[in-house]
Amino acid sequence: MTFGKGCHLHLIDGSAFIFRAYHALPPLTRKSDGLPIGAVAGFCNMLFRYVENNKGPDAPTHVAVIFDHSSKTFRNEIYPAYKANRPELPEDLRPQFPLTREATRAFNIACIETEGYEADDIIAAMSCKARNAGGRVTIISSDKDLMQLIGDGVVMFDAMKNKTIDRDEVFEKFGVGPDRVVDVQALAGDSVDNVPGAPGIGIKTAALLIQEYGDLETLLARAGEIKQPKRREALVNNAELIRISKRLVQLDCDTPLDFSLESLEVRVPDAEVILPFLNVMEFRTLTKRVADSLKVAAPVAALLTETAAPVATPAEALTFDHASYEAVTTPEALAVWVARIRERGYVAFDTETTSLDEMRADLVGISLCVDAGVACYIPIGHRQGGGDLFASDSLTEGQLPLAEVLAQLKPVLEDDAILKIAQNMKYDAKIMARLGVQVAPIADTMLMSYAMHGGLHNHGMDELSERYLSHTPIPIKPLLGSGKSAVTFDRVGIADAVKYAAEDADVTLRLWQKFQPMLHRVGVTTVYETLERPLVPVLMQMEMAGVQVDRNTLSRMSSAFAQKMAALEAEIHELAGGPFNVGSPKQLGEILFDRLGLPGGEKGKTGAYATGADVLEDIAAEGVVEAGRTLAARVLDWRQLSKLKSTYTDALQTHIHPDTGRVHTSYSIAGANTGRLASTDPNLQNIPVRSEEGRRIREAFVAPVGRVLVSLDYSQIELRILAHMANIPALKQAFTDGLDIHAMTASEMFNVPMAQMTSDIRRQAKAINFGVIYGISGFGLARNLRIPRAEAQGFIDRYFERFPGIRAYMDDTIAFAKANGHVQTLFGRKIHTPEINAKGPGAGFAKRAAINAPIQGTAADVIRRAMIRMPAAIAGLDAKMLLQVHDELLFEVAETDVERLITAAKHTMETAADPAVKLSVHLTVEAGQGPNWAAAH
Repeated sequence: MTFGKGCHLHLIDGSAFIFRAYHALPPLTRKSDGLPIGAVAGFCNMLFRYVENNKGPDAPTHVAVIFDHSSKTFRNEIYPAYKANRPELPEDLRPQFPLTREATRAFNIACIETEGYEADDIIAAMSCKARNAGGRVTIISSDKDLMQLIGDGVVMFDAMKNKTIDRDEVFEKFGVGPDRVVDVQALAGDSVDNVPGAPGIGIKTAALLIQEYGDLETLLARAGEIKQPKRREALVNNAELIRISKRLVQLDCDTPLDFSLESLEVRVPDAEVILPFLNVMEFRTLTKRVADSLKVAAPVAALLTETAAPVATPAEALTFDHASYEAVTTPEALAVWVARIRERGYVAFDTETTSLDEMRADLVGISLCVDAGVACYIPIGHRQGGGDLFASDSLTEGQLPLAEVLAQLKPVLEDDAILKIAQNMKYDAKIMARLGVQVAPIADTMLMSYAMHGGLHNHGMDELSERYLSHTPIPIKPLLGSGKSAVTFDRVGIADAVKYAAEDADVTLRLWQKFQPMLHRVGVTTVYETLERPLVPVLMQMEMAGVQVDRNTLSRMSSAFAQKMAALEAEIHELAGGPFNVGSPKQLGEILFDRLGLPGGEKGKTGAYATGADVLEDIAAEGVVEAGRTLAARVLDWRQLSKLKSTYTDALQTHIHPDTGRVHTSYSIAGANTGRLASTDPNLQNIPVRSEEGRRIREAFVAPVGRVLVSLDYSQIELRILAHMANIPALKQAFTDGLDIHAMTASEMFNVPMAQMTSDIRRQAKAINFGVIYGISGFGLARNLRIPRAEAQGFIDRYFERFPGIRAYMDDTIAFAKANGHVQTLFGRKIHTPEINAKGPGAGFAKRAAINAPIQGTAADVIRRAMIRMPAAIAGLDAKMLLQVHDELLFEVAETDVERLITAAKHTMETAADPAVKLSVHLTVEAGQGPNWAAAH
């Protein structure tokens, strides 16, 4: 077929497919030889879906997959630093690149790459040639660099979002049309590709400049007319660099093509080629699907697949028919759903509300799903004038009253014989608990994913759906809007709400069905069942209880901090030789490196000196100028007070609930890779305790009249776990003898008798003890102790000489991580380490994280086990657990029950590892009590 009018060319960005496939799945290897195949598996499934989904009247007539060639391109001759900052490919991805080329050819699709040119240039040349011949072009990619090609028969298609990108989308992203995208990119630069651009000018500013002056050359010619000094200087001083940047981002439509467009005609895959390839790759499921699609006779297909090993492949594409979802608006219809739930014995459910704050949100509706594709939405609180922020507050007609819905659903949601499934169940269960419904028993797909793949990817529903169901759910942003025009869910029209909400329940049910057998295959069923799922109701109770905070105490502290900051500012100005804005990093940099002449100043892209905490810590520790050292230390003190004031004493007042008078934090179970809980809105886990001012903030957390706050804190739990895991006899004995572990370490390292121990030597040993757990370097320890780097490194070297077992533990842990792609806690939690084989700047961090993860993760598991057992342990006491802060639990208890609470809670915490793990070092818990948190801690 001659390529011309009526022809439709699809150009697939092969690199985008590969990287999406690589990041979409846990690491997979071929069973026969251990070859990494995760990216190839995902790539093949994506190609198969593409072939299956592009049939019919609007199907492409021609198609090609375009890849980047491995060699450097002409752009490196223009600018040698181009893409110099790109990280090296992951080791397990590198051998998969040639296999994706083989896969493309096996699917009978043209596979194209050209030495010296990037895939984007080839796509540009092919698009121009096809357009000039009168054909249409669809570029299957979301790469912003390709957006300059859109127009006159050329569009882009984002397969991830199932969305066409045309001129309007380009203007929304760049503020200009496709013909001026390169001008904007030349000005803004690109840190990923190391395109320099103009210092201090981003996309928005670049767009405004191009809109005003028309094009880049006109702008550069008239740059001297610009009134803003910084913009004028950036353009005048960097004109040639900007022109080079344009050459780097401009795609080359004259890229030589050694093939004809006619040769790209769509061809059906050849069964005798594709099936053997898939068989060799051991993609058993995909082999069967392709055989079925090609209508290969069963005996032939069986012959091709009989030797294939069953390996994990991406989830098959599933159909989500939004038209089949039901709006439940009558008691009779709801009764039918209740009957379905009872018959099935489980239900996936989700709530729609007016806020992400469970303690203040109003219920808008509930969605239910009992079978894949069989879902409904029960609208309850939608208000008239959907989408209008100023609409009437009266409820939309045709909704069931809340009381009617609760009357029918409460019995099934509380029925022990019916499993309730949700994504992030803690949120939905808290919403229902505020309405008097105690949801149990539960399953949580977010926590299932977290138990299996902690450290590999995020665990939000949209990402899980895309990874495991190959489906992109309806996004919430178009429904709610953004900025000043944003509305809450009660303003969304019911018809749109049904599709969105019912789909959420549908997705959740399908994820649960997929994850149930996966938990067993991955070997983390026990982790999920004993450490994740039972923690949900415990955290719910804590979060809903909240902690009482005294507003007046916070207000007084804010005033005191402001006075101290003013005094520090005066001292800083005196050290600097004049007044300046202490909160301005730019002005501080000029003082330190220009006025005081301190060495080591480094300017960033904006032209300002870097003055982050790391820079100031180095100056405070090793600065050659006394005034500079003191100035840096005082600025660090000022910043600490500023953070305490803005983040805590000021902000905490806004978090006091108007009805309860208490602060209700929310704990993220699936946040940290190691199993540590994360406190948010507000974060109560990061209140500093090393400074006197930080410790005083806890004075504002108080007990009501007649009650007491009790704090129970594990004593050096991570060091104890290290002593057990690394089998360090000296540390074990010290803990057994009840010695001061930091003083003992100092005595061992520095040959100082215990009787002659000073607080300064002990402080250094304490910093090393805890620093080693985190794989601290001499550089980092020097910052912590504000001592020269060489001295800090000497401390660490002596530490490893005294305790050689720690070095052996570190080496063994890194080796295990490299061999298995994860490390494990003593309780079986797998913490994946995908970057463990990385090279470059990230390699050190990846190794330190792998070393620390089993220790910190085991400590996190221990306190989880304690929290899960705590409700039963303190039952019958007038007490409640309020907060968890890493190794500490905070309780509020009646004065008459304090001692009984301490006895019960202390025993529960100290025996939390039993019987799953028999630690060789006893866990010790220290207890304190008082009218406020500071006094109790």
